[in-house]
Amino acid sequence: MPLYRNWLGVSGITTLAVLTVGLMVSFPSINQMSSAQEVFGADEMQQAVNSYCLACHNDVLATSGLSLQQVNFANLHSHAETLEAVVKKLSARMMPPSGMPHPSIETYEMMIDWLERELDEAWVANPNPGRITPLHRMNRYEYNNTVNNLLGLDVDVMDLLPGDPTADGSFDNIAAALPFTTTHMERYMSVARQVTRLAIGLAPLNQSVSTYEIPVYMSQDWRQTEDMPFGSRGGISVDHNFPVNGEYQISVDLETNYQDYVKGLGWAQLLEVRLDGRLLERFTVGGDAPGTPTPLSFSGTGEPGSIDWEQYMLYRATEGLEVRVPVQAGPHQVTVSYVRQQLENEGIPQPRQGGRLSANSEAYLDYQKVHSVEIGGPYRTAEDINESPSWNLIFSCYPERLNEEMACATEILSRVARQAYRRPITEEDTALLLEFFNSGREQGGDFEHGIQFALEFMLSDPAFLIRSYGDSEQFANEEIYELNGLELASRLAFFMWSSAPDETLLELAERGQLSDPVVYEQQVRRMLTDERGVNTLVEDFASQWLNLRRLDEVNINTVLFPQYDVSLIEAFGRETELFIRETLRTDSSILDLLGADYTFVNERLARHYGVEGIYGSRFRKVKLPDAKQRGGLLAHGALLTVTSYPGRTSPVLRGKWLLDNMLGTPPPSPPPDVPTLAEVNTGQTPKGIRERLAQHRADPVCSSCHTIIDPIGFALENFDVIGAWRNFDEGGNPVDPSGNYPGGAEFSGFADLRAWMLERGDRFAHTVTEKLMTYALGRRVEYYDQPVIRQIVRDAATENYSWSSILLGIANSAPFKMSEASVKLAENTNN
Repeated sequence: MPLYRNWLGVSGITTLAVLTVGLMVSFPSINQMSSAQEVFGADEMQQAVNSYCLACHNDVLATSGLSLQQVNFANLHSHAETLEAVVKKLSARMMPPSGMPHPSIETYEMMIDWLERELDEAWVANPNPGRITPLHRMNRYEYNNTVNNLLGLDVDVMDLLPGDPTADGSFDNIAAALPFTTTHMERYMSVARQVTRLAIGLAPLNQSVSTYEIPVYMSQDWRQTEDMPFGSRGGISVDHNFPVNGEYQISVDLETNYQDYVKGLGWAQLLEVRLDGRLLERFTVGGDAPGTPTPLSFSGTGEPGSIDWEQYMLYRATEGLEVRVPVQAGPHQVTVSYVRQQLENEGIPQPRQGGRLSANSEAYLDYQKVHSVEIGGPYRTAEDINESPSWNLIFSCYPERLNEEMACATEILSRVARQAYRRPITEEDTALLLEFFNSGREQGGDFEHGIQFALEFMLSDPAFLIRSYGDSEQFANEEIYELNGLELASRLAFFMWSSAPDETLLELAERGQLSDPVVYEQQVRRMLTDERGVNTLVEDFASQWLNLRRLDEVNINTVLFPQYDVSLIEAFGRETELFIRETLRTDSSILDLLGADYTFVNERLARHYGVEGIYGSRFRKVKLPDAKQRGGLLAHGALLTVTSYPGRTSPVLRGKWLLDNMLGTPPPSPPPDVPTLAEVNTGQTPKGIRERLAQHRADPVCSSCHTIIDPIGFALENFDVIGAWRNFDEGGNPVDPSGNYPGGAEFSGFADLRAWMLERGDRFAHTVTEKLMTYALGRRVEYYDQPVIRQIVRDAATENYSWSSILLGIANSAPFKMSEASVKLAENTNN
């Protein structure tokens, strides 16, 4: 029902009215302001703009496309878009620019407070929740989660689907940026066939081989993960879905050096293959090479050994590293690892070589390494029904006679379709699904094939792939309306879980109970505490907000940083994941993301950070010994590495990342043809990064942005490319981590920067809320959303900015629960 009809009627206070009252109550009253602020009004604002802004932002110059000359500060509503941009610039102290007269700190704060208050009151008088995108395709992550939840699987199909673009580099769930092409449709159909056959337990159309590789630079000297056996080292543990009951082969390939010699064959090492922790086979590899070996030296001579030795090193030693085993259908854990044996090199210690070109002595006497594990099959299948967790979830009934099949198929398909389509199922839906069931039944010859074919159609049906929003009632253009219960349930589920709503949420939506604020809040809290809620916010939201997905693209110069390996990068990612997960699990303040005095490390990461007394591969929560060098996200190796170049740090990348992701004031994009920072040529005396950036800022074209970006990036210069603490840079120059922020804030390094950001906790909270709002709405945050975001932040401040207070604020907000009708929507509903 159009909201304005209820809002002005006698039926009671509607959602928008409640939100409007909330906004009005939350605004600071004049009585709450200081005496200086009490006298600051439209005239004073106009005077400040005349003094500090109009020199650049007048009708003639209109610097950066902005003119404030015609703004009527007594009527802000018609200038809201312009003035919201001004608020951001003032908050970031980016206006006025360097070299121009600046207001005092007190005047800055009065200008910002007055503008925010007036803009918020203008929103109350003319509320605008924005327009929901009527069609919203699932992205890869959402499709993967929904299919797994729907069919009871645990598979990763994201690599089988086309990549999803991000809008403005933010998130990959922005509706307007998600295309739906014939390529998408073809891939969805292919994946639907594979996952439904797997879930039903139908034999693959062809025998398949899945290969799991270990990255070249992954250290295998220790127990790799908690899934590995105690007393093991190296190897890999994978969760593999076996499609049917049958016989499968597990094959192991070992790592070689640049001469294709298998590493570590100079002494006998024990390799184990396990299935769900049960030992299948133990191989002895190495230690019995025949003939004459190649001369061993650190540098390697390149001279071959005898023929039988060469054949042994190249392939014979690893022949037969395979196991055939019967496996029941469903997910199982396959583990390949070595028994840990202590290796102590004799003779004069030599520096370890980096990269793949390890010398003969290292190749021959080093630890062996697993390169990859292949799981192939099934080579023979069992005749019995392939019951698995997914099979049991799908087959709520099973016909014993032919005349029972249609009734059972109707029950199964109607139940699954209700969750897949996220709404009640119509007779037309059921009839169409049964047509596909009959076709599959006829082609495959049994009941399972019929169900599989119907499910395959369901998972490639646009009604499943696309969330549609609209109302059957006719709305006038720009009329505000509430999402119905089922639309709200879908929006909430894809925000909190990146998946379709479960049965509980669907039932409440169908009964109209999600309109009850108490019931609605209970559901939001239930979904947040569910493991799916935590996983979504950690794996999808945080990984995109913090650019953690770029860890897979990191390419570090191992000559300059020999301590780098894939194990360290994986530890970086795991640290940040566990850290954010802990703040969510305990419903901590989001300010703990900046100020926490703890982190999560294993032995490898603890050594890198200089934390003592940590042993083994298990990650554990530890209190950091020195808050001046570590603490919070700013000191996480993951974030410091993705904001560096392969061979040096970058105050520019780090400063830009801080401004955008932590402070919510991204600098403007650089103009075209701006020269890059010149690198140091071979033979030149290395210059410090501060000196080189000073030369860069000497160019007036570069100065306007880098005057803001560079100083805040300098504060993290004590961290090297891979996040280790240092006092000298890559060129041997002493590190100078002092920096400043426009407006007078100065800091002498990481600890000062973090303290300054914590003092401005409301700005960080605003940034996080804005990022979460973008993710929740599936669209860009616009100027008319800012009053709502400020309201959420003010309310969250009373609960110390806990995660739940912000997430509940977003889920209860007008932009999340409502929409403004567009011309196109109004015309369509009139036809």
